[in-house]
Amino acid sequence: MTKLFITFILIIVNVLNGFGQKGDIDVNVKESLIKWEGKKVTGQHVGTIQLKGGRLEMDNGKFLTGGIITMDMTTISNTDLLSKSKIKLENHLKSDDFFGIEKYPTSTFVISKTVPQGVNSYKIIGNMTIKGITKEIQFMAIVMKEGDGVRVTADITIDRSQFNVRYGSSSFIDNLGDKTIYDNFNLSVSIFAH
Repeated sequence: MTKLFITFILIIVNVLNGFGQKGDIDVNVKESLIKWEGKKVTGQHVGTIQLKGGRLEMDNGKFLTGGIITMDMTTISNTDLLSKSKIKLENHLKSDDFFGIEKYPTSTFVISKTVPQGVNSYKIIGNMTIKGITKEIQFMAIVMKEGDGVRVTADITIDRSQFNVRYGSSSFIDNLGDKTIYDNFNLSVSIFAH
């Protein structure tokens, strides 16, 4: 009876010691934003994508250990053109030539591993899903405490051709010349969670 009681107490102590040490925090979509940049032979375009939701897994409220981010591809917008040109580009990006938002309204990134690289710095490894295709990507990120939460910032380069986004890609179409759109596009990510 005494051994059973001691075992029970030890279990309770271990549970209490771990309580609050690990947990999920929700992404605040209103205070988070993704900026994109796509380049072509004759120039570039930039814009934004809003988040649909997500959560970050934190250890001891300090260390990023996992999470999932969902991007609302229906919100993809251009910020360097005006009026008709802007609308035309946005509609093209939402079409099947690019992200096919009617069939694929969201894209997701799931963190599978984080490797601390020094103070507030992490190597992030995870699975990106765009147009129903999932590929592993890696990038560096900064995680800083901000008010009652944390902000994660990162610059990510993605090869769109791996996700069946082939329009204007010289990897799949010959003789595009100055109409070539480069396969790599950049995402500048700023995510706030609390």
